[in-house]
Amino acid sequence: MRDVRACQACLGALPHGVRPVVQAHPDARVLLVGQAPGRKVHASGVPFDDASGERLRGWLGMTRDVFYDPHQVAILPMGFCYPGTGHSGDLPPRPECAPLWRERLLAFLPDIRLTVVIGQHAQRHHLPEPGASFTEVVTGWAGYLPGAMPIPHPSPRNNAWLKRHPWFERDAVPALQAAVALALGHDEGVSRRASGR
Repeated sequence: MRDVRACQACLGALPHGVRPVVQAHPDARVLLVGQAPGRKVHASGVPFDDASGERLRGWLGMTRDVFYDPHQVAILPMGFCYPGTGHSGDLPPRPECAPLWRERLLAFLPDIRLTVVIGQHAQRHHLPEPGASFTEVVTGWAGYLPGAMPIPHPSPRNNAWLKRHPWFERDAVPALQAAVALALGHDEGVSRRASGR
């Protein structure tokens, strides 16, 4: 982790400089894989410290204390640093990051029981389905359990997608919360209390 936080591999390509934002410990049982930190997370250095994080914690049925406990939850986006903004939102994760760090860090996490694959960049790496669209893969979420689950990115930019696919929050989110509780060794009551239900 010291090596990751000292990484300068993309220094010349990152308009806002390097600031790897990750969370990991060998005890972690749930792995969250997103795309890359956004502007607010780059500023704070805290993963999912924004509106997306609030929605994600609700979907997972997690309190902030559990979410930010590296002994329970690892957070390893496909790119560890904020890539900057393009014409239609944040740029994709830098391509150098995953080949440099991914396998090494996954080997550091021997007890992962559930990998939550957040958005298309993470999906392409962790759950490749050639020829399948992002929506098709998320629609097939039940086929990936108990070890993994694809979900959309919780960004407000995806509100239209969520409105078109109400089954996700109706059917997939309760299953996700149950899978998280099982992976962490919590009972369902903990998951419901954490999500406010």
